[in-house]
Amino acid sequence: MIAHVSGIVAEKFSNSVIIDVRGVGYEVQTALGDYEKALLREEVKFYTYHHIREQSQDLYGFSSLAAKKLFELLITVQGVGPKAALAILSLAESEVVRNAIANSDITFISKASGVGKKTAERVAVDLHDKVGLALRYDNNLTTGESSVLSHTDEALEALMALGYSLNDATKALEGISMDLSTADRVTQALKG
Repeated sequence: MIAHVSGIVAEKFSNSVIIDVRGVGYEVQTALGDYEKALLREEVKFYTYHHIREQSQDLYGFSSLAAKKLFELLITVQGVGPKAALAILSLAESEVVRNAIANSDITFISKASGVGKKTAERVAVDLHDKVGLALRYDNNLTTGESSVLSHTDEALEALMALGYSLNDATKALEGISMDLSTADRVTQALKG
């Protein structure tokens, strides 16, 4: 199993990034946001999911551990394969997608390429209790669409790195102020 790939971005095409790791090129399929952030000849690290089928082996890469865990949950849903899961994650930051699933926002989920209303409903029903609690954001945010975070939650990432599931990490952070430092939020979550 390939857990992560770190190296230099050698090439980019069709939502795939080729990462040169000491002379070996790994083709990693990514969500749109990660694809756009990966710059040619720059160092990157992707957490990977190694998908093995009878005819091929594919690597799916994510810039955050939370996105990888959400991808792994998405592909457990009947009718959602790796490409559909990647399309859902391409809608927005992984935290926004997770929150949409927690809120059973079928309209948002069905915006993904190749994901119809029935599949979006199945995703919401199967996963809304597995992705953690829906977060409430300040109403200061503009636009009428789903609240969009401009960053990933580093405290959530830290708890997942410590072995928490996505759901447990989200619950542990429930009610802890986002204004605190990442270290303070993690400390409070571990105490709670």
